[in-house]
Amino acid sequence: MPPIFEILHKDICGRIGRLETPHGIVETPTIMPVVNPNIQTIKPSELRKFGAEIIITNSYIIYRKPELRASALKDGLHSLLGFEGPVMTDSGSYQLSVYGEVEVTNKEIVRFQQEIGSDIGVPLDIPTPPDVLRERAESELGITIEREKEALELKKDMLLAAPVQGSTFPDLRERAGRELCGFDFDIYPLGAVVPLMESYRFADLVDVIVASKKGLLPSAPVHLFGAGHPMMFSLAVALGCDLFDSASYALYAKEGRYMTVRGTYHLDNLEYLPCSCPVCTSYGVDELKKNEKREELLARHNLHVTFAEMREVKQAIKEGSLWELVEQRCRAHPQLLNGLKRALSWSGWIEKFQPESRATFFYSGPESARRPEISRCSKKLRTLDLRGKVLIRRQRLEKEDDFDWVLEFKEPFGAYPLELKETYPFNAEVVDDPDYEALTIALQNVLDLIEANTEAEFTFVYEKEHPLMTRIGQRAKLVAKENYN
Repeated sequence: MPPIFEILHKDICGRIGRLETPHGIVETPTIMPVVNPNIQTIKPSELRKFGAEIIITNSYIIYRKPELRASALKDGLHSLLGFEGPVMTDSGSYQLSVYGEVEVTNKEIVRFQQEIGSDIGVPLDIPTPPDVLRERAESELGITIEREKEALELKKDMLLAAPVQGSTFPDLRERAGRELCGFDFDIYPLGAVVPLMESYRFADLVDVIVASKKGLLPSAPVHLFGAGHPMMFSLAVALGCDLFDSASYALYAKEGRYMTVRGTYHLDNLEYLPCSCPVCTSYGVDELKKNEKREELLARHNLHVTFAEMREVKQAIKEGSLWELVEQRCRAHPQLLNGLKRALSWSGWIEKFQPESRATFFYSGPESARRPEISRCSKKLRTLDLRGKVLIRRQRLEKEDDFDWVLEFKEPFGAYPLELKETYPFNAEVVDDPDYEALTIALQNVLDLIEANTEAEFTFVYEKEHPLMTRIGQRAKLVAKENYN
């Protein structure tokens, strides 16, 4: 039997994948628009025009409403919604988090999802919110895992998701992922993260994603529940999330909110429409504000922006430039930048999965100096076996023939053999005037290289003063560029 999830391309921890479902193949990463079976701002049959290959709806709402339930059981979920492609169903966990209880058992809702023909079903997990007491998080995680195992006993031809819970306790998230991967589940949603996103706690969200991923198998498809704003897609994909869902496109439209990759605006505050989607090129801003179909038109715009950004992310994965896109997007908001900084604190873990060769490295700020490529290069450069006279310089100098080795100096990498100049990542595009962080890391790498080669005699032609120069000068001959002759 062919694999349910096949990874086709990778960059950082992100990947383009092929997810097989009973109603067709879905290319990931992708967004699943949430469809309310009661109120549909945009008909599900139209969602494919925006790029939707799969949608998600709430089986508990269908279960609770007699006419919807009867129709779904008679004609099937896809007929009820008017969508021929794959459909994922949630179990009522959202209602459980809001109201504290639901009028259905785990077994009943799992059986119901199978009976109505859901492609991907979800057990009735307990979405433990952030910042609760550890005792509560452990207790509710235990109940969730028991319910997931119970659902597995009922599994037939429906793909079964196993939500990874654990609140904001990284060790619980990792433990949950590791335990769940020991069973025959198909998809692993990361649950109860909406409160983190709503409060812009992107650094905490990064910790939740990384901890969960550390417990899961690298090949496991991961769904980030409730993540639907395009401004954070690149960061989440870079950390290994494959599926996203959100009703934001419709909920924001109802409130008059206009999505962009830089954030959300209220339509009434806009004087221009900074977008080229069919909605924004068909209407002026004043026309859109006064249009009787304003809510629907805003929802359409929000969907266009959402899927355009996901295509941008996929293109970045294919060409190996996802880091560059992440750094650009995370500068749209200070809290997103916090998320990027937190992600870079996990560089050691990311390095295990990031391909060694990518597109050209573009240096775009201090965060770039902490990317995994830098630490990887530092480790490899320290293995160089240098003997005799070694010159380290930034640019070619007139008198180099007297040296056994000539190494080029480039921030933030340090010193490397000239033969590697056109190879990744030393062919990086960097600024002419390096910032302090890039210079610090490069000089520390030079110092490590010098200390690892005690039988070599080093000459370092430098251009900028720095506190590390004192330590380097204790082990090498320092020459200011203007004094080299």
